[in-house]
Amino acid sequence: MSLPGPLAEQLSDHLSGYCGRPVDIEHEVPVGGGSINDAYRLDTDAGRFFVKVNSTDCSPGMFAAEADGLGHLRGAGAIRVPAVIATGEDHDHSFILLEWVEGGLRTDPFWTTFGRSLAALHRHTATSFGLDHSNYIGTLKQVNTPYERWADFFITCRIEPQVKMARDRKRIGDGDVLRFERLYTKLGHLFPQEPPALLHGDLWSGNFMCDAQSCPVLIDPAVYHGHREMDIAMTKLFGGSEEGFYTAYNEAWPLEQGWKERVDLCNLYPLLVHVNLFGAAYPAQVHAILTRHV
Repeated sequence: MSLPGPLAEQLSDHLSGYCGRPVDIEHEVPVGGGSINDAYRLDTDAGRFFVKVNSTDCSPGMFAAEADGLGHLRGAGAIRVPAVIATGEDHDHSFILLEWVEGGLRTDPFWTTFGRSLAALHRHTATSFGLDHSNYIGTLKQVNTPYERWADFFITCRIEPQVKMARDRKRIGDGDVLRFERLYTKLGHLFPQEPPALLHGDLWSGNFMCDAQSCPVLIDPAVYHGHREMDIAMTKLFGGSEEGFYTAYNEAWPLEQGWKERVDLCNLYPLLVHVNLFGAAYPAQVHAILTRHV
């Protein structure tokens, strides 16, 4: 599997502009890039680079939104974020071209650094929950209309759109829709009041890396300003992080009492996203959380 010729030429042109000299792509090596995009390591005479590719009709503007999110995270200066070299499209494909990050070992110091660094990222705040524009989580549109109260934002911009989509696709039933409506009346009292935090927004284990110096690197964000427990909960959704991560985070900025009990509530959003993207076993997980809390 290789890149289409016109796209490879376009990427070579972007790399030449970035490096300040002509750059030839010598090898295109398929690598893991998630379940949505094709991804390649580009071996060139100027070093290695990374590109993700999708069709132009798959979620228009998705890679531009990703580049914007990476820019928000990189601008905070708390955790390493790959530099964005270019985004664009040819007739059939869209792409995002990034610096290559060489992987390393997730040692105990990695988890400690990651916990402290994520707490530092979350210290970057805003006047409201949300963002000044919509973006994506996976290939699904993520609405970020600003709200002053977290519960209002969480219900209106996160849960309700996903519940409606899941119901329309017949992936959740009327019983769970009613359970969600009952849950909405409780959410304002369940979450502690905190300032909006700059979030990665999709922080499962596949969306952070360890570089060659055993430092954390954030990739594939769905950025917005939200409750910081959303990022923490997401790290527990598909396997969790090492305990040293949570210890270091709490030493840097202690989470409010009861945060572990709220993990399920936070993860209703990414689980609903998975319901709508993949179906499979995710509706049962959503149902189980609702029956525990409603």
